[in-house]
Amino acid sequence: MLLVASLPDDDLRRQHDPLMSPIVWDLGHIGHFEEVWLVENVESGGSGSEGLRGIYNPFENPRAVRDQLPLPSLSQCWDYLSGVRRVVLDGVVQLDLNSNAPLLKDGFVFRMVLQHEYQHTETILQTLQLMQNSPYRPPRQLVAPPASGDAPPADAMVWFPGGQVEHGTNDRSTAYDNERPKHAVDVAPFWIDVHPTTNAAYLSFVNEGGYGQPEHWSSPGWAWKESEALQAPKYWSRSEEGWSERFMDKIIKLDPTRPVCHVGYWEAEAFAHWAGKRLPTELEWEVAASWDPEGGKKRIYPWGDATPTALHANLDTVLFETAPIGSYPAGVSALGCWGMLGDVWEWTSTDFSGYPGYETFPYPEYSEVFFGDEYKVLRGGSWASRVGAVRNTFRNWDYPIRRQIFSGIRCVRDE
Repeated sequence: MLLVASLPDDDLRRQHDPLMSPIVWDLGHIGHFEEVWLVENVESGGSGSEGLRGIYNPFENPRAVRDQLPLPSLSQCWDYLSGVRRVVLDGVVQLDLNSNAPLLKDGFVFRMVLQHEYQHTETILQTLQLMQNSPYRPPRQLVAPPASGDAPPADAMVWFPGGQVEHGTNDRSTAYDNERPKHAVDVAPFWIDVHPTTNAAYLSFVNEGGYGQPEHWSSPGWAWKESEALQAPKYWSRSEEGWSERFMDKIIKLDPTRPVCHVGYWEAEAFAHWAGKRLPTELEWEVAASWDPEGGKKRIYPWGDATPTALHANLDTVLFETAPIGSYPAGVSALGCWGMLGDVWEWTSTDFSGYPGYETFPYPEYSEVFFGDEYKVLRGGSWASRVGAVRNTFRNWDYPIRRQIFSGIRCVRDE
């Protein structure tokens, strides 16, 4: 509500881009999802997907047509959200929170609803970045910390010697079904970038004609790039003074030390090929973020199991922009990778599918219906991701053509 408090109803109800919902739809959907799961299904364990109804059923009402729905005003939406929350809080005191019922066990259903709200907060931020009629002025809270003098160079890579690791998790209190089950996997050796790809590195790709060299692009990637007449990442602009980048209402000279942001999968893949590397599989990414070779075990977050703070990563929408690489020395992984959570989501080469032994829980429309080769997995979260919605095993996914997401690149290469 803080994010949208300054916006008039017209901006909240407008379809700012066919890719995104009107903001007030996202707000109402947050409340409806909470109502379905924490009022109607919390004890029965019924299917929340069947309970989603009316204008807030995302499968019956695709994003591109949501501005044609009978959307509420912000005050009406707030009344609805507040009413749902009151009913939920009244109901919680009557629940057996030590129950072994699948939804209640270890508090899963509450964390699921909370994460759903967090994820829609990031979706709303994508919409705010896309606003066309006037730039959105966010309530910025902090500025980026200075880069650490101890950070490795921007082009540094670290080596994983290969071996058997644990992939995924068995956690059932927080993790989604697509993160489970934990399973052992043999991983071949690989090098991985210490930092996400910087603006400086991507600008070299642009300046050296990467957008005009089909040898670096896959066939579908080149066809998409040509059809969209792309020459640079989304929100980059060029003038006589050089390249600039926009973060909401803030247009700044392109900072060579920040991670490149708002690139689609095909751009990421082409850059990696141009650089003599490739995109990581999501397994390789998870190894670099989570695996502690000395202890022979995995971590919940790159730095360990402690909950993220503002010292660990650029998360929680406090900057409203990326930070220079090397800004968070407390967030380094055991393997030596910096910035693996926060700043930008990182594309992987992996299609979105279930792990061996996958079981849908508690509803198929979160994960299962999206399995297939249409979507690529992204890892790591962005500056717009809330702390409670990121971890080393969390899996995001999107179409390869999507650039409105806060997405970047980290490359690997073989021996």
